[in-house]
Amino acid sequence: MKRYTTLSLALLSCALFFTACKDNNPTEKTQTKQTVALDLSTVALQELNPTYSITVPGEIKPYEQVALYAKVSGFIKHLYVDRGDYVKKGQLLALLEAPEMNQRALSDQSIQDKVHSDYLLAKQVYERLLEASHTTGAVAQVELERAQSMMNSAKSAYESAKASTAQAKQLQDYLRIVAPFDGIITQRNVSNGSLVGHNGSSPIFELAQNNQLRLTIAIPEKHAGSIPQGTTATFSISAYPGEQFTAQLSRTSGVLNQRDRSLTLEFDLDNSKGKLQGGDYAQVKLELQRKQPSLWIETKSILTTQSGNFVLTQNGDQLSRIPVELGVQLDTLTEVFGALNKADLIIKKPSEEMKNSKK
Repeated sequence: MKRYTTLSLALLSCALFFTACKDNNPTEKTQTKQTVALDLSTVALQELNPTYSITVPGEIKPYEQVALYAKVSGFIKHLYVDRGDYVKKGQLLALLEAPEMNQRALSDQSIQDKVHSDYLLAKQVYERLLEASHTTGAVAQVELERAQSMMNSAKSAYESAKASTAQAKQLQDYLRIVAPFDGIITQRNVSNGSLVGHNGSSPIFELAQNNQLRLTIAIPEKHAGSIPQGTTATFSISAYPGEQFTAQLSRTSGVLNQRDRSLTLEFDLDNSKGKLQGGDYAQVKLELQRKQPSLWIETKSILTTQSGNFVLTQNGDQLSRIPVELGVQLDTLTEVFGALNKADLIIKKPSEEMKNSKK
């Protein structure tokens, strides 16, 4: 028993001895720290202006789309088109009826005819008196002036009646629902006999122009300054897998959307063959290029920390940590923006242990 106890104590002593030797030998750690601290190899910044591509989602929309409402209250008398029908600009789509409106138009026309007769009579009287006044003493001046005043009053009443009649006829024209442009009826919401035109009523039709479409995409803010004139987009849609379509830039919003900090781009699409349809989602690829060169470094030379992204510059024996914003990444290079100059030397492999200090 005593022998086993002695052996155990000996083994324990050996283990403690080797542990102490390992912990008390700082040579390896010191060498590692020195190696990291002295690895100050640098690399130059690159001033480049490459073209690069991005892929963003887009939406294909009808070039024009409208919901057609009745401007006046009435009942649907005839519906001439239905969903899926192609229509031409000015084509009659529906006819409403409103008997009280027709009666008003007839009444206004009658009033206009009567007032017109009164005006013609007053004008005739005035002209006769005017002719008679050429004979001295035949007509008193006051009678001539009275006749002229009556003629002017009759004329004003006639003009007012004409305006009222024109208004009634205009309201009658609103009983005809016509197409504002060429397109396809995408929705029909009423039936014959339905009352339309009152508050809260649904549109009679929804019309979309499908022979020309718009491809709309939103570009992130950091790419907003890299859109050349005449940019061409290449896109694909799920309805035609494996097929590529192209379109040329038509317009931009010109102002960033304050909600998502993006710039809206629109591409006009010729769809005269009817292959595409509004409402499709697209994957859009764009080739972009900055308007002027920018600074690039190897991605591994960027120090990423919880407080942001930095690069370390070396100026003589001085190390400086410069905060940067990241731009486009191409292969092993990343675009950087910050207080940097083209001549700055960048620490190739920065680490947290490297502080703003002298070597």
